[in-house]
Amino acid sequence: MRALIQRVSEASVTVDQKIVGEIGPGLLVLICAMQGDSEAEIDYLAGKIAKLRIFKDSDGKMNRSVKDISGSILVVSQFTLAADTRRGNRPGFSNAASPQQGEALYLQFSAVLRELGLEVANGQFGADMKVSLLNDGPVTIWMDTAEK
Repeated sequence: MRALIQRVSEASVTVDQKIVGEIGPGLLVLICAMQGDSEAEIDYLAGKIAKLRIFKDSDGKMNRSVKDISGSILVVSQFTLAADTRRGNRPGFSNAASPQQGEALYLQFSAVLRELGLEVANGQFGADMKVSLLNDGPVTIWMDTAEK
């Protein structure tokens, strides 16, 4: 699985001019299931993100997790994170999981975050979404379970 994690002051997802998911301070996680991904990748990635210490402590150092600050996570599916740009000018997405598998893994990823005690909001899988965010820092982190 691949994830692009952004520390945010707030974030929301709109579909057809209706907000379908929104959070205050926390993390915006753009997530992509790749071919061959399973529960093991979900558990690993969700655990790492839940414990990722990228929020400031009282000394101004990044030393607190989203749970430590009572923050939320907005999870948005984004198959374009699977883009292969090595050849030509048009990205290829053949390494992304199929839409059916991708949706199941996306929903399971959100469920695991909830099981870890986090408040989770979601975008709408497969929809044309408008994502708004106020990046805090900015802090943006890339994670890929293939690199663990």
